[in-house]
Amino acid sequence: MFQALSERFTGALTRLSGRGTISESNVREAMAEVRTALLEADVEQSVVTTFCDETLAEALGSQVTRSLKPSQEMVGIVHRRLVALMGPASPGLALVEPGPTVIMLCGLQGSGKTTTCGKLAAWFKRRGTGVLVCGADLQRPAAVEQLRLVVESVAAEAPGSARIAFHGEPELCAEFGKATGASVGVCRRALERARKDRFEVLILDTAGRLHIDDDLMRELKAIDTAVEPHHRLLVVDAMSGQDAVRSAGVFHERLAVDGLILSKFDSDARGGAALSARTVTGASVRFVGTGERFDALEEFHPERAAGRILGMGDVVSLVERAKEEVNEAEAEQLAAKMAAGKFGFDDLLGQIRTIRRMGPLKQVLGMLPGVGAALKGIDIDDAQFDRLQGMVHSMTPAERSDASLLDRNRMRRVARGSGVDPVEVGRLVKQFESMSRIGQQMAALGGMGQAQAAAALARGGPGMLTGKGSSRTPSIKDRFKKRR
Repeated sequence: MFQALSERFTGALTRLSGRGTISESNVREAMAEVRTALLEADVEQSVVTTFCDETLAEALGSQVTRSLKPSQEMVGIVHRRLVALMGPASPGLALVEPGPTVIMLCGLQGSGKTTTCGKLAAWFKRRGTGVLVCGADLQRPAAVEQLRLVVESVAAEAPGSARIAFHGEPELCAEFGKATGASVGVCRRALERARKDRFEVLILDTAGRLHIDDDLMRELKAIDTAVEPHHRLLVVDAMSGQDAVRSAGVFHERLAVDGLILSKFDSDARGGAALSARTVTGASVRFVGTGERFDALEEFHPERAAGRILGMGDVVSLVERAKEEVNEAEAEQLAAKMAAGKFGFDDLLGQIRTIRRMGPLKQVLGMLPGVGAALKGIDIDDAQFDRLQGMVHSMTPAERSDASLLDRNRMRRVARGSGVDPVEVGRLVKQFESMSRIGQQMAALGGMGQAQAAAALARGGPGMLTGKGSSRTPSIKDRFKKRR
């Protein structure tokens, strides 16, 4: 997400950084390129005009051209304006006492409402909050059954011990045309059950349409009046660009939406919906959907999003993801193994699985400051992890524990078993031994010693990714000569 926009923004601002001094014409030229980038990203035209005019006025008003570091000053101004454009920060989903807190999800058909209900339930479950999900979409065939399957999957697979349950009355779907207010009755009975069973949150999955019409809005207004939800969240398909923003504006006008969830955000590299949705609707973006999995729902933070667009990274979000995926006790055990020189291939696979749970590797690396721009044009294939896993699984338990056992014949056997070239197995062993050796140094040394080991790891890092290795690391050929 934001990939295309980030490339254009960083390109325009990087050209300014290459100048010792900049003029007003340089600033105007950069802002013209920013304007083009925003329009290509499907940001609404009036939003683009306001953003560029205000940014240019602040830049010239603060005398950027006379600053000692004009490019840095300009980046700071653009960052502040981007935060203001997408902000303020979301107030979060406050829970009421006594419960349940009622959250009504609405949106057009196909926007990803049902999947988002499951993701939101999983988000609450990870935080120890019990959720009852109600299927109030009686318009779409099998919608209630689809939601039931989603909720059951979340209850069984999502981490956390909180209760997740489903309330649905699929028998009413066929009678909707005759039974007036059927969806309202379903929502009322779901609220009664949530109170009785002491669920802390009730999520209502309402019906959508292919377009906004009076029937849809009357139904939503009736539900709104009947259950008085504490949060009215509109699910917007980020891939539909300006159409999504326009429909969001109509929903907000008719229903007083107080928050947005941008679905399918990982599939839209432009990011225009995130930049203009808040301005057009007046409602803050609460969450963005970043994938198909139930845990692929992120809270939206304008400052972090602005940092990603400008290539500054997003370390805070990266740390938050790591906290959710990394078990502290397991991490301490791993550190002890590394210090004792007992780090094996099985441990390496465990670390790779953890990284993959955090998301695609290129997306994770892009959260590091300065790395996002460096990854431009570089294709990082996550399937390489599958090849590595195949090689490790073709080793014997003894070989996984002790890489020194892997001589030429054993490497050939591993290569045959995993369907790769023996050179790839040799490269893996070489990289693994380098990682283990440096890891031991970092675990055993303190103070300056750790800094020196970290510097050595940094020098060897590119080689570990490319297979070229460090100049101090003996080649596979040298290792075989020594064995002879």
